[in-house]
Amino acid sequence: MSLPNHFELLGQSGAARTGRLTTPHGVVRTPAFMPVGTAGAMKGLHWREVRDAGADIVLGNTYHLMLRPGAERIAALGGLQRFTTWNGPMLTDSGGFQVMSLAQLRKVTEQAVKFRSHIDGAAIELSPERAIEVQLLLGSDIAMQLDECVRLPAERDDILRAMELSLRWAERCKRAFERAPEGHMLFGIVQGGDIPELRHASARGLIEIGFHGYAIGGLAVGEPQEVMLAMIEEAAPILPTDRPRYLMGVGTPEDILEAVARGIDMFDCVMPTRNGRHGVAFTRFGPVNLRNARHADDPRPLDEASDWPSTRNCSRAYLHHLVKSGETLGAMLLSEINIAYYQSLMAGMRAAIAQGRFAEFREQTHADWARGDITAL
Repeated sequence: MSLPNHFELLGQSGAARTGRLTTPHGVVRTPAFMPVGTAGAMKGLHWREVRDAGADIVLGNTYHLMLRPGAERIAALGGLQRFTTWNGPMLTDSGGFQVMSLAQLRKVTEQAVKFRSHIDGAAIELSPERAIEVQLLLGSDIAMQLDECVRLPAERDDILRAMELSLRWAERCKRAFERAPEGHMLFGIVQGGDIPELRHASARGLIEIGFHGYAIGGLAVGEPQEVMLAMIEEAAPILPTDRPRYLMGVGTPEDILEAVARGIDMFDCVMPTRNGRHGVAFTRFGPVNLRNARHADDPRPLDEASDWPSTRNCSRAYLHHLVKSGETLGAMLLSEINIAYYQSLMAGMRAAIAQGRFAEFREQTHADWARGDITAL
């Protein structure tokens, strides 16, 4: 079955791409970073701050939402956007990552993944069909196939088995998605670990099945950055140029910049908010650890040239005080500062690609990071 294309490629600079993805809840400008609202909430931020920072789309987690408050309940309350008050596009992952991360609580069979809930120990079965059913109940604009992700390093036989199972599950997910409302999308997920020929086989198998977009999964799970980038270089050129490409669970600003240079369009990661809760701010001159004592008497902001008010106005001394005192406001401010930086980085890349100067932007960004926190020199 041929699937409609909702993605428009607007420009290219080298392998870097900029485009527009149209969803039932709005347009996503790419390259795009999706802040992670695992359980229907952004940790430490209000949705308006996420929107004001420049995010077009956010991510919700199928596994966590199906456990609490429950997909059927969310559907009865009008769907995930109405339930959360986030009125823009939303992507939901399939629960596949939990297949890996909750290894002690699950069993994988051909039919499904059988879980023990991390909340109350209740037995749960998540099949490809149920993963799609849950995502349709949630009403997400973009659903992901159920896959099995293997933590690296791993034996070739384990990687091959998981990749082939994921392809069979991809076919079942596509069949289950046939009743989705018009305009909603389903993405397939390329697996294959750190083995190039398995990545090739997975990508080609997914293309044969046919999806609205394609994700590269099973990376940023323990392998070095050079391995991750090498696997992107293996998979991305095989994927259709007229469909969005999503690198799942990535990552640091450098990871994202380098992945965009290799043709990736979409990203998600908990890093901006998680690091914010632990006292680390991301800035255009690299990360700043506000726990360090050298900030205690520093009246300067993190970046006086930033467009984001908290980055431009809050002193390092005040942020240090909040972090060291364990004040919730410290985690909130640093989380919004980090989300704003990530969105600023994406906006800068979109503009540079549109102007045909991505290589220059990439070089300058690396140079700024290498110079470090110049305001502290």
